[in-house]
Amino acid sequence: MRARDLVILIGVLLIVAMLIFPLPSPMIDVLIIVNISMSLIIILVAMNMREPLDFSIFPTVLLLATLFRVGLSVSTTRAILSRAEAGSVIDTFGSFVVGSNALVGFVIFLILVVIQFIVIVKGAERVSEVGARFTLDAMPGKQMSIDADLNAGLITEQEAKARREKIEEEADFYGSMDGASKFVKGDAIAGIVIVLVNIIFGFIIGMLQHGMSFAESAATYTLLTVGDGLVTQIPALLIATATGIVVTRAASDGSLGYDISEQLLAYPKLLYIAGSAILLLGLFTPITNFVTVPIAVFLGISGGMLSRGDSADTEKEPDEAKKEEMPESITSPEQVTELLTIEPIEFEFGYGLIPIADANQGGDLLDRVVMIRRQLAIDYGIIVPVIRIRDNIQLQPNEYLIKIRGNEVTRGELLLDHYMAMSPGAEDESVTGIETAEPAFGLPALWVDEAQKDDAEIAGYTVVDPPSVVSTHLTETIKRHAHELLGREETKQLVEHLKTSHPTLVEEVTPTPLALGDIQKVLATLLKENISIRNLPLIFEALADYGQIVKDPKVIAEYTRQMLSRQITKGIVPNNGPLYVITLAGTAEKRIADALQQTEYGTFLSMPPEDSGKIIETIGREAEKLSEMGQTPVILCSPAVRMHVRQLIERQIPNVPVLSYNELEPEVEIQSVGVVNVA
Repeated sequence: MRARDLVILIGVLLIVAMLIFPLPSPMIDVLIIVNISMSLIIILVAMNMREPLDFSIFPTVLLLATLFRVGLSVSTTRAILSRAEAGSVIDTFGSFVVGSNALVGFVIFLILVVIQFIVIVKGAERVSEVGARFTLDAMPGKQMSIDADLNAGLITEQEAKARREKIEEEADFYGSMDGASKFVKGDAIAGIVIVLVNIIFGFIIGMLQHGMSFAESAATYTLLTVGDGLVTQIPALLIATATGIVVTRAASDGSLGYDISEQLLAYPKLLYIAGSAILLLGLFTPITNFVTVPIAVFLGISGGMLSRGDSADTEKEPDEAKKEEMPESITSPEQVTELLTIEPIEFEFGYGLIPIADANQGGDLLDRVVMIRRQLAIDYGIIVPVIRIRDNIQLQPNEYLIKIRGNEVTRGELLLDHYMAMSPGAEDESVTGIETAEPAFGLPALWVDEAQKDDAEIAGYTVVDPPSVVSTHLTETIKRHAHELLGREETKQLVEHLKTSHPTLVEEVTPTPLALGDIQKVLATLLKENISIRNLPLIFEALADYGQIVKDPKVIAEYTRQMLSRQITKGIVPNNGPLYVITLAGTAEKRIADALQQTEYGTFLSMPPEDSGKIIETIGREAEKLSEMGQTPVILCSPAVRMHVRQLIERQIPNVPVLSYNELEPEVEIQSVGVVNVA
C-alpha cells in the first residue's frame, strides 16, 4: 500500500475517533484551521480546472469533507457544552470577528446560512439533477456519433475507445454529483440545528451546572456558539460554492479566471458605458464623487487599453490569414505523401442517397456498417478495415459504388422511396414494379412502392428496404474480396492476438519455419474459397505440423483444409440430409494430373484449351441441373487435384465449391448426381 493511500485511511479513522473521544482545545484549533485550508484548496482547484472531469473525485472529496466537518462540529459542541470554551480560534471568531456582539454574529451567521442554503445549494442541486439527466439521455447519441466517426475514418480505434471511456466517466461523475449535492444541502441544515442546540442547551447547562447567571450564561454560550457556527459555515460556504462551480463549469481550454476575463472583457465598448453610468450616478445623486469618479475612470482606462489591444490583434490577423492561405508547394513531401494513401474499402454514393448515411435524416447506414464489421469478425475471423463512406457528385443521384484497394469492384442503384421485392420463383402478375436485379447475388427483382409492398409480401415475395439492400451488397462484396483485404499488417494483428492466448503455438510457427508473408498467403487462400479463419489455433496447428515439410503456401493451405474438415462440412452439408455432388471421373482427374508442371515457384496447371473448355462446360451444365433441383452445386474430387480443379473453374464458375474426399466428415451421406468425364 502506498503512503498516500495510508494517509487517507488514517485520516478517516481519525475522523471516527473525533466522534468518540473528547479533544483538547489546542487540537480543536488545529483541526479548525485544517478545515478552512481544505475548503480553500477545494474551491481553488474547482476554479482552475478546465472541465468537470479534471476534478472527477470531487463527489468523494465532498463526502469526506462533510464527514470531517461533522466530526469537528461534534468535538466543538462537546467542548462548548462541557467546558464552556472550545479553543482560541472559536473564541477569536466570537469576539474579534463580530466585535463581541452576539447579535451581530448571529445575524452574520444567518446571512451565511441563507446564502449557502437558499442560493448556492439549491441552485447546485438543481443543476446536478438536470446535468445527470441530460448526460444520461445524451449517451446513446454520443456513442452513435463515435461509431459514425470511427466508420468514416475520422478517428482511430484508440481514439474511439478513449471517447467512450470519457462518456462513461461523465455519466458516472454527474450521477455522483446528483447525490453529492444532497451532502451540501444536509450540511447546511445540520449547521442551523447545531447552533440552536448549542445556544439552548448551553444556556441551560451554564446556569444549572456551571452556576452562571442568566446574563453571563447567555453571553458566554451565545458568543461561543456564534463563533463555532462561523468557523463551520465559512468552510461549508466555500465548498458549496466549489460544488456550484463544478456542476456549472463547461469544458474549456482555460481556467475559470481566464474564461471570465476573456468573456466578460470581450467587448471593451461596454466598459465605456458602465463607466459613464457610474460617473452619472455620482454627479446626479448624493453619492460622494470620491467613490464613483475613480471607478468610472478605471473602467474608461480599461476599455481604452482593451480596445487598443483588439485593434493590434485585428491588424495582425490579415497577415496571419494570408500566411495560412498560402498553399504549400506542390513538391512538399508531406502533401505528396498524403496523396499516396489508398483506403482499403470505400463506399461512394450519389447525392440522392445522402439520407441513408445522414443520421439527422434518419439514415442508419453507419450503424449497419458497425454491425457488418462485427458480423464478419464472427463469421470469418477477419478484422474488416475502416470503411470510408463519402458522397460522389460524379455518380448518378441514386447510384453507389464500392471500391476495394482504390479500385471499383461493383456498383448498384437504389430507389429510396421504393422497396425491393424478390420473387420466390413463380411470378405473380398482380405485383408490378420497376424491373431490376438484386445487386449482391444478381437475382431478378422489382422496385415496388409503398402501396404494392403488402401485396408483394402476401404473394410470397421477399421485400427489403433500400438500406438493407445496400448493407447486404456491401457484406457480400467484402466476403468475396476478403482475401484481398488481408495483408501482412492485418495478418500481424491476428498473430499478435493469437499470441496472447497461444504463445507456444505461435513461436513454433513463426518466424520459422513460416514467415509472416507465408502465413498471410495461407489465410488468404482459405478466405478466397469462403472458409472462415476464425479458428486460428487449429489453423496454426496445421501450420506447425506441415510448415516444416512443405514450403508452398498453397499446398499448406490444402493440408489446413483437411484439418478444418468439420468446419467445412458443417458449412456445406445440409442438416440431416445427403450431400449432392458432381464427381470427376478417373480419366478427367488423370488428364488434369498429367497437365501439371513443376517449377521452382510451385505447381501450375497447363492443360490444352479444348480439354479445359470441355471440363468447364460439363461442370457448368451439371451445376445448373443441381441448381434446378434446388440443391447447392458441389464438386467432389481427389485431394491431389482439388486445388487445380478450383483454379480451372474459378473464373467461369466462381461460386461452386470444390471439395476433396478428405475434407468431408466420414458420417456424411454423399450422392453423386453427375460425373465430369473427358473423352
